[in-house]
Amino acid sequence: MMGLRLGRRSRIALLLVLLLGMILFFPLRVALGFSGLDRLGVAARDVSGTIWMGRIDQLMLGNMPIGPVRAGLSPMSLLVGRARFDIARTQGLADDISGALTVGFGRIGIDDVTGPIPLGRTFAPLPVGSLMMEDVTAWYRGDSCGHAEGRVRARMAGQFPGLNLTQGLSGTVTCDGDAILLPLVSQSGLEKIDLRIWRSGRYVAQMRIETADPALSDILALSGFARTGNAQSLRVEGRL
Repeated sequence: MMGLRLGRRSRIALLLVLLLGMILFFPLRVALGFSGLDRLGVAARDVSGTIWMGRIDQLMLGNMPIGPVRAGLSPMSLLVGRARFDIARTQGLADDISGALTVGFGRIGIDDVTGPIPLGRTFAPLPVGSLMMEDVTAWYRGDSCGHAEGRVRARMAGQFPGLNLTQGLSGTVTCDGDAILLPLVSQSGLEKIDLRIWRSGRYVAQMRIETADPALSDILALSGFARTGNAQSLRVEGRL
C-alpha cells in the first residue's frame, strides 16, 4: 500500500487543524494546574470539560467552600497577559455566585465576585457564618496587596444576648499594607470586625464591641472577649 503523500500546503493545513483542535479541547483541569492558582489556596474535588467550557466540582478557596461552578477561560484576558477563569453558579438560589479567579504577571486574586462565601468555623470563635460579596475585586502583587475594592457583608452564625446583629456587619474591601483588609461595621457602629488576609493565607480577625453593660461584658468574657478600654475585644489568628 502506497503511503499518503501530502503537499506542503496540505501539511501546514493539517498542522493548523491539529493545533486548533488542541486549543479548542484543551482540558480545564490541566489549565488550572498550569495557572498556579493553587498558590491562592484554590482546590477542587474534580474538574471536567474544556478550558473554554468546563465544570469545577466543590471549588475551595483555602478552607472556604465555594461549591460546584461552571468555569471557563476568558480569551480577552489573554490579550493583556492574564489568565482569567470566569466562574458562575446561576440557579436562581440564594447561593448563586459569579466572578473570576485571575492570575497574571506579578498578580493573583479574584475579580468581580458577587455572591455568598460560606465560612463554617473558619474564624471561630468569632460567630461569622458567611461573607456576602458585592462586586469584590482583590489581588496581590507579589506578597503585597495590589488592589482591593467592593462591598462585603458578614452574616453572623450566632448571636450574643443583648446584641442585635441580625443585619450583619458590612464594609468596603481595601488594602492595608501587605494585607487585604475587610473593615466591617454594624448598623449601630458599636460592633466592628477588622479582618486582614495576607498573601500567604495567614489572617488576623479582631472583633470589638463597645459596651458599658456589665451583664453583656460578662457574657462576652465567657466567649473569650477581653476588656480593652471601653470595649470588649477578641482577636483570632489562623491560616486559610
